[in-house]
Amino acid sequence: MPYRITPLVNDQVYHVFNRGVEKRNVFTDNREYARFLEAVQYYQQISPQVKFSKADKDIKEKLSDKKLVEIIAYCLMPNHFHFLFKQISDNGISTFIRRLINSYTRYFNTKNERVGSLFQGPFKAIRIESDEQLLHTTRYIHLNPLVGYLVKDLRNFKWSSYLGYIGLEDNKLCKRKEIEQLISLKDYERFVKDQEDYAKQLANIKHLTFDLEK
Repeated sequence: MPYRITPLVNDQVYHVFNRGVEKRNVFTDNREYARFLEAVQYYQQISPQVKFSKADKDIKEKLSDKKLVEIIAYCLMPNHFHFLFKQISDNGISTFIRRLINSYTRYFNTKNERVGSLFQGPFKAIRIESDEQLLHTTRYIHLNPLVGYLVKDLRNFKWSSYLGYIGLEDNKLCKRKEIEQLISLKDYERFVKDQEDYAKQLANIKHLTFDLEK
């Protein structure tokens, strides 16, 4: 994966996203989604003891509190992913994404008998510059399954942090304190639902995401 020319800044929040090479699907079944999220949790550590594929259950349950990034929100789609990160350690986001992508690509390629890169590189990152942008970006991320016609009700999609935001799931991956300072989780579901129809016209919203047709 190519390295970023411009380093990302500690204690700043970024919308990070990437998609499959040649627009291919990178998640083809529930086990692949689950494996990716397991690796997300593992590679948040600054210094993992071993590769994720070699870590036993005991190691995975004793993860270090020292993190590269803090995850605020995420969504996994069949051919791309979105994260909202706060960078905690120097080069934390770049290191985390590199480890995550390398690990998952090895798993995916072995499972599906393929070779070569799985994701386009390098990942894209948009710095969040206001509370308003932060809040609206979480909504944009969580609306992706609806926009992509994967579900008609976001409560039926489990590969994002949305269910944790509305209190239907105990999602330990995400730290929501920045969001809870802006809106109560009780009101968050209405905040998202208010934009469901508009979200289906997201082709007009260029500043929050990448153009998936490029």
